[in-house]
Order: sequence, then structure tokens, then C-alpha cells
Amino acid sequence: MNGFIVSRQPWRDFIFANPDIGKRISIRLFVAAMGINSLVLSNQAFANPEIDTLETTRPIVQNNNQINQDQLNLNQSINNAPVASMAKTQAESIEPIEFSLEEDGTNTKLSDYLSESQNTDTGVITGQLKRRVPAPPIDSPPFPSGEWQIGGTSPIGAPDTSSTYALMKVLHHTELGSFLEKNRIKVYGWVNTGANYGTSRLSNYPVTYNSFSRRVDLDQVALNIERIPDTVQTEHVDWGFRVTGFYGIDYRLTTMKGIFSDQLLTKNRQYGFDPVLFYGDIYIPKIAKGMNIRFGRYLSVPDIEAQLCPDNYMYTHSLLYGVDPYTQMGILTTTKLNDRWNVQLGISGGNDIALWAGNRENLLKPTGTAMVQWISKRNKDSIYAGVNAINDGKYGYNNVQQFVGTWTHVFTPKIHTKTEAYYMYQRQVPGIGFAPEWAIVNYTLFQLSKKDYITIRNEYYDDIKGQRYGVKNSMSSNAIGYTHWFNQSIGIRPEFRYDQAYNNPTFDHFKKKNQFLGSVDLIVRF
Repeated sequence: MNGFIVSRQPWRDFIFANPDIGKRISIRLFVAAMGINSLVLSNQAFANPEIDTLETTRPIVQNNNQINQDQLNLNQSINNAPVASMAKTQAESIEPIEFSLEEDGTNTKLSDYLSESQNTDTGVITGQLKRRVPAPPIDSPPFPSGEWQIGGTSPIGAPDTSSTYALMKVLHHTELGSFLEKNRIKVYGWVNTGANYGTSRLSNYPVTYNSFSRRVDLDQVALNIERIPDTVQTEHVDWGFRVTGFYGIDYRLTTMKGIFSDQLLTKNRQYGFDPVLFYGDIYIPKIAKGMNIRFGRYLSVPDIEAQLCPDNYMYTHSLLYGVDPYTQMGILTTTKLNDRWNVQLGISGGNDIALWAGNRENLLKPTGTAMVQWISKRNKDSIYAGVNAINDGKYGYNNVQQFVGTWTHVFTPKIHTKTEAYYMYQRQVPGIGFAPEWAIVNYTLFQLSKKDYITIRNEYYDDIKGQRYGVKNSMSSNAIGYTHWFNQSIGIRPEFRYDQAYNNPTFDHFKKKNQFLGSVDLIVRF
């Protein structure tokens, strides 16, 4: 055997498997995904080299409904007005504002969507999407998000600035597309596939998400259906939801016991399907400065990294991230006190276990979550900290108790850093007793352009009793990665990392104390 399949459960649940299953289909899908480039590039939005497809602050919400003729004439008169040559050049570089029509034929109010500003040099009205919070501290794109880190909610007071991808564009002129757009529902997805090669021949473990060594894998083929509540307005209750499912090798890390978990826990399949998210949101604007209530299966809130590939800075994940809680099923409230403080309180049935599975197998452990987010007055720093999972702490299915915090600092508009640390433990672990672990990871990021950035990741992990990774050990990992987006839909992330174990051999089937690993993945969004 030349591969070690790792699940996120304690060492006694780790199992060996034949890594050859699915190789051919992974390679073919990798090649097929590369071919999608030509299809996406044919889109007219990318045919014009003067259009920056990764611009995050467009002048207006685009809508292909019939444009109000009066406003169209206004735009034409502005563009045709005599101005100084320099001002005219500036004016031509700004997209004209488009005004959409509501179903009843009336104009959408510009103030509902924009913070207005009049450019006196050009005579053109420009604006950004309206916000109730300070401007995003970093650019997105190229980074996955420009907002301050907070899980379990869309940022209260910030508009939805996510892009529209190929699937919604294809549906645009259909009856289904009209229904989705009218109700602010988005359908989108991605294909993620990657390859790695390193000094370990048998296994990359304890590197997670690409533990198989020297091969190409299909990581995720995902589909999302989503409606984000409007948390900018403060007049009425709004709602949202998200359903996300993916097929790929990454299901081995995200599996929740009781939801198709036999694929992994009983049959040990390398590839499988996981409905990783299904939750609803209710936004209540009149509680404090706004409260969002999330219920269902949602992502564990505190991490810098995420389970869904487009939301990550790099292809591989930190050692820290590989063994902490991934998803929870329950209810979580996020309350905005003011521009600087958000408070989160929640209760779930435990880490990575469905409510019905926990109840049926007597594994249900009511688990509390309490997190606080603070943002500095200068909008340069944020601390997001608290307890992600707390109950009696007795050994159970991934029943780790987690105390965690992340500090983010923006040095300049192009450089920022994030540092996350946690302490976790379980009690009464068979054969071990009290089993603690602690870890710290730092991400430092350098934006090169609106399509490129470099990531440096350094971390230290101490598995004090060996309960999480299977051997008593302290380890470090150092990685550097580069992300490039060819356009809004297609990106690659090559990287190199070096991992070192300080106490016992851990790498290449527990034969080595270190390993070098080179990886690259391809993301195609649709």
C-alpha cells in the first residue's frame, strides 16, 4: 500500500485503504476541469481586456431588466457633455450607472443600493454598495473575503458583494433564472482538483486534505443554493438559507456522523458525498444593531481556514486545522452591539455529529458556543475569541473542548496577518485519561495585484498525549503559497511546505520525522 487514509476521528478510528480507487476518474476530471477554461473565457465579460473582472467595488448593482429611459438619457447626456480633455478621459474610465426597474415598473431607489457621491471633475455619479459598517479592511478579490473574520453569519451591516458566475448567467434569461433573481437566490458551485509530490512515498499524513502521496485527486465538486439576508437595512425582518453539497475525497474530513457517514465509517470509501451545509438564517434588525439567528448544520465558527476550497488562502491546510471541529448542528445567534463589538451564543448537539445520531447512540452532548468579535476604532485590528465547544468534556465522538482566538492586523492595504491559537482537550479517554493539545498558526499575506497574492504560513502543534494524530509528538510546519486568478472563475494555488516532527517519526507511515511537499490545485467556479 502506498497511501494512508485519515479521518478526523482519534487514532483508533484511522484505517488503511487502497489508494488506487478512483485514480483514473480523478485524472480525467482534472483534465476536464482544465478544459473548462476555454468555455469560461468565451464569456463577453472577459473578452474586453479593459474590464477588470476582479474589481470588487463596481459602480452599481447590475441588472438586465429594462433600463428606465429617463435615466438612460441622463447617462448619455453626461457622457456627451463637453468637459476638459483630462476630465473626459477620467469619465470614460468609469462605468455609467444603470438603474433597474422593479416588477411594478417603478424605479429602484438609488439610495437603497448606494452611498452616493458626486464626482465634480467628471459630472458622473459614482457609488459603492451601501454599508452600515466601516469599509472592508482588505481587497476581495484577490483574497477570499475582504471582511473581518467571523463565522456563523454573514457580516451584519455589510452587503452581499459576491460575484455572479456562469451558472446564474446561463439561467438569466429563463423563467427559473427570473424567479431566482427576483428572490435573491443564487445557485453556483465549483470544481477543485489538485496534485502533490513530496519526499514521502507511502503517505503525506498528518497533512490533511491531501494525505495521499504523489497523486492527482478530485477534491470537491460542489453545488450551492443560497439566499443571504439583507442585513444592511434596518426596517424589517429578513431571511436566508444555504444548502451546499459536494462530492470528492474531501468528504473524508467533513463527514458528520449520522449523515451518509457509513461511506467513511463503515465502508471506508475514498470518494464520497457530503451535504456539508444546510441551514436557515433569520435576521432581526431591531435587536441591538441587528441579530442573525442561524439554525441547522453550519461550519464551526472560529477558524482562519475553511472546509470549502474557494474560502481558503492555500490548497493544503495547517496541522492545527486538521483535527479541530468542522461542523455543528444546532442554533447560533450573532448580535451586533455596535461597529466594534459582535457577540455570538449557540448550542449544538456536539462536534461533527447529527442530532438524531447522537440521540440514537447515546452520544448526544449539548455543547455550548460563546464567541466575541472586537474591531479597532481605526479598522486595523480585530480579535475574534471565545469557546467554540464546551460540555462535560468526556470522551466521545470528536468531543473536544475548544478555547480559541484569532488576531488579525492590517499593516497596509496590501499586507495583513492573522494569528490563531487554540487549546483543546478531552477527559476520560480510554487508555490515556486526560488528553490535551495546543497549537498556534500564523498567516501573513502579500497582495501583488487584484489577481495575485503570496501566503506565508508558519505553525506549531503539540499533541501532548498523541490522542489527535496518533503519536505523542510536537510538530512544526512552514509553507509558502502563491494564488493567481486568471479571471473571476478560474484560479490556481501552487505551494511548498516543510513539516518537522520533534519527538517521534510521524511522516511516511511513521517512518520519518520530516517531509517536503509540493502541491498545486485548480479551482473552476461556475
